[in-house]
Amino acid sequence: QVYLVESGGGLVQAGGSLRLSCAASGSIFSGNVMGYYRQAPGKQRELVATVTTGGFANYADSVKARFTISRDNAKNTVYLQMNSLKPEDTAVYYCRIMQRGSDYWGQGTQVTVSS
Repeated sequence: QVYLVESGGGLVQAGGSLRLSCAASGSIFSGNVMGYYRQAPGKQRELVATVTTGGFANYADSVKARFTISRDNAKNTVYLQMNSLKPEDTAVYYCRIMQRGSDYWGQGTQVTVSS
């Protein structure tokens, strides 16, 4: 079993920044992929960014050059630095870890960007 605890959401004005964190605990295996997905009201959940244990990152086109994902493997923690936030970034952001054919989700954290 894997547990994910998220933090760092909140309310920010357009153009501002927020940093999300997600700490994983439990049965963590090497070679996992951690990342963030988001879901806005009335929309499907979508990929934001993922990062491998080796540091390879993948981003949705809508957040490239504005968001940066990173991780601390020793702490099993992933970070999402979000800059130049836009109202369309408003959503619940979910952390996810994928390993050995299984995946686990965090509880979600609300990010609201006001115009």
